[in-house]
Amino acid sequence: MDIDEKKINEFLKKVEKIKTSGGVDLSAAEDLSIAVMNLISLEEHFFFTGAKTKDGSYYDLSGEVREMRKRLMEGLVEKHEGETWCATKHLLSSAMRLIEVGNRYNAEGDKGKAKQFFTDAYRLYTIFWSLKTKLVSAHALHGAAQNAVEKGWSLETLVEKLADCCDEK
Repeated sequence: MDIDEKKINEFLKKVEKIKTSGGVDLSAAEDLSIAVMNLISLEEHFFFTGAKTKDGSYYDLSGEVREMRKRLMEGLVEKHEGETWCATKHLLSSAMRLIEVGNRYNAEGDKGKAKQFFTDAYRLYTIFWSLKTKLVSAHALHGAAQNAVEKGWSLETLVEKLADCCDEK
């Protein structure tokens, strides 16, 4: 990643300064991101139900849900360069699906598979937050996994420091 250790330390100092001056409550945005995930799933379910039942009214419902999702995303993700608006939608959607698959494996007792799906889902969710907050650029995300190990940090760590919704100090 093209983020050097000095920039990371500067970022972490900014986060600590914000926290000590009263913090930033991102919990509403986190809740909204989960709502958007579920709206994306509803769009998909209404589509498949329409296709399976041949009842076009489900397509209408899917369209209505899509309009709501688009409106809510505008409050969550400002329009970025290129296709990052669309990429953030797909990051949320993929994270939700991986959580669902992980939950299924967890219910079946396959904790190992469940953990991998949960890990992948959280990785996608932290990439979403990294793009949303412009913590890093899309270009800088390329190769993050390899460099994270080398530098001793990860996007997950940085996002956790930024968006600690449960820190009620």
